[in-house]
Amino acid sequence: MHPGLAKATCGTGCFVLSNEGANPPPPDNSLLITLAYRLGGTTAYATEGSAFNAGATVTWLRDTLGIVQSSAETETLARSLPDNGGVYFVLAFTGLGAPYWEPAARAALTGMTRDTGPAHLARAALEAAAYQTHDLLVASAQPPTTLRIDGGMANNDWFAQFLADLLGIPVARPAVTETTAWGAAVLAG
Repeated sequence: MHPGLAKATCGTGCFVLSNEGANPPPPDNSLLITLAYRLGGTTAYATEGSAFNAGATVTWLRDTLGIVQSSAETETLARSLPDNGGVYFVLAFTGLGAPYWEPAARAALTGMTRDTGPAHLARAALEAAAYQTHDLLVASAQPPTTLRIDGGMANNDWFAQFLADLLGIPVARPAVTETTAWGAAVLAG
């Protein structure tokens, strides 16, 4: 991993690590600074940020509201609309993580009209997860040139494309989307 590469695990939440290179950036209280890796005598640092709700919101749409039967249906619903119809979601069921650090913030759904339906809610949830990922990457010291995503939401083609369009950089997905656990196992072995 080289400076400018970033990784986002988009599952229950969205957790972003952005490679900042050999010199840690000065702290600014918006993201955490962490050791990315030390391999072959080379140390690299990363900024790290967390959006607490991403896939958890899709689960809420499925399990609490019953809008979808499976998480995968959100892709079909989002794709069925030409735009979001002015419906926006703030994914703050458990507060806002980085870069805002507002634990008392709560979720908000805005812009609804009588024409708002399940597709708008699904699309707004996916868009909101992408917007929060965007905010984490913008707060990174090193502007990302590529984003690699994994986790359950990486299986959603609409989400991955919306995220790539929003960021204006390539978004790459692995063949196996549960790469966080796989990578830890490889390094441990």
